[in-house]
Amino acid sequence: MIRAVQDSPTKVVIGFKALSDPIRVAVLELLREQELCVCDLCEQLDLAQSKLSFHLKILKEAGLIRGRQEGRWVYYSLNLTEFVVLEQYLSEFRRFSPILPARVCLDGNSSK
Repeated sequence: MIRAVQDSPTKVVIGFKALSDPIRVAVLELLREQELCVCDLCEQLDLAQSKLSFHLKILKEAGLIRGRQEGRWVYYSLNLTEFVVLEQYLSEFRRFSPILPARVCLDGNSSK
């Protein structure tokens, strides 16, 4: 079994599930550049705060982002530690799984 899954199977599943939505990926792309407050994220993504809050909650529960309260605003940033967990999970496939070329049938189509 792959080490990252042994250590924390739930983290991997929740992390990849959080990454499965285009809006959440767009949020992460924006946070890649800098910490942003909800109002800035709403403006840049052209989303209502209620819709964005739903996606931020999922990202936060997955541990991919963290929030910091300053006055009445919450500022979000990436939690790179959790990205390392997902990265290690994927790297285990590359490192320990033999990648075999697909067999080609005589008609030129790939088969399993």
